[in-house]
Amino acid sequence: MRKQAAKKLPLAPDPRFQDKLVTRFVNNIMEQGKKSIAYKIFYDAVDRVSQATNENGYDVWRKALTNVTPAVEVRSRRIGGATFQIPAEVRADRKVSLSIKWLVRYAGERNGKSMAEKLANEIIAASKGEGAAFKKKEDTHRMAEANKAFSHFKV
Repeated sequence: MRKQAAKKLPLAPDPRFQDKLVTRFVNNIMEQGKKSIAYKIFYDAVDRVSQATNENGYDVWRKALTNVTPAVEVRSRRIGGATFQIPAEVRADRKVSLSIKWLVRYAGERNGKSMAEKLANEIIAASKGEGAAFKKKEDTHRMAEANKAFSHFKV
């Protein structure tokens, strides 16, 4: 077991928007260490979003990320032989991680020709409060609401 928590490595901002959040997002898109391809997918998706919505694609992406970000989640806890789903607040860093993961995951599961096209469609849907990633957030909140009775157990 390690003596102290691992240090977070600082992220370099992306070349186009100078935003570290974009770098985090691209790192989640990336497969097999192919970062340049991941950047190409992201920038292509942002361009498609701006063409489709006639708005700034970057702003639409930020809005989509905000819409998908969960506030509460359920965590399992064993108490007296039974497992309870206990609602808990989500840490700030984990909120961002979850929203990024959900957007990338559900974009990949969409129908479409390229990943950029799928990602663009998921971003547009999430910014409007639709799509699978937004539904995942709603389901997470609904589950936390349903298990509110067990909140006194606290994690």
